[in-house]
Amino acid sequence: MKKDIRYICYPFMRETPSTVDFEIRTDSLTTRIGLAASLTKDIPKIYEDLMYLAPMAYHLNGSVRGKIAITEDDLQILSNMYDFYVEEVKGRVDIFVLPQGTTAACELHVCRSEAKKSVRALHKVSLEREIPEILFDYAQLLANVLFAMAVYVNKHHGVEEIQFVSKSYPMRKKKQLEE
Repeated sequence: MKKDIRYICYPFMRETPSTVDFEIRTDSLTTRIGLAASLTKDIPKIYEDLMYLAPMAYHLNGSVRGKIAITEDDLQILSNMYDFYVEEVKGRVDIFVLPQGTTAACELHVCRSEAKKSVRALHKVSLEREIPEILFDYAQLLANVLFAMAVYVNKHHGVEEIQFVSKSYPMRKKKQLEE
């Protein structure tokens, strides 16, 4: 009996569109993280963290399509990573910034955008089936980590962030501390 080649090469096509879209989004995210890693070998901390995050993005994918692979420990590691980078770029991210700077920082901004698209794709999957909240937490935090990494890379290379001032939305004023 001859097998249908479409199902050998493209078995995911038999799945619902939302899970396929999520797989494509997380695959794109993982690919971009790999590219960012290749551009950050001069910054060992970033490179090592990105090489850790690349398979985690695939684990995020698998956690929707198979057995959940993202754990509370994984979320804590990501949270610690976020805290490290935010502390390192303190004072540089108090404004909304343009995604610019070094090639590596720009690629990290693309990764951030891919992570946000993954969150959106995950939401669409959640309309069809139950998704553990930890996957949303992880995907959203991953986008934040990638943003902080982009700013860190720019800082490392002496590139200043450029504030974006929207013509569409009024600037939000920071709450003044009560005396």
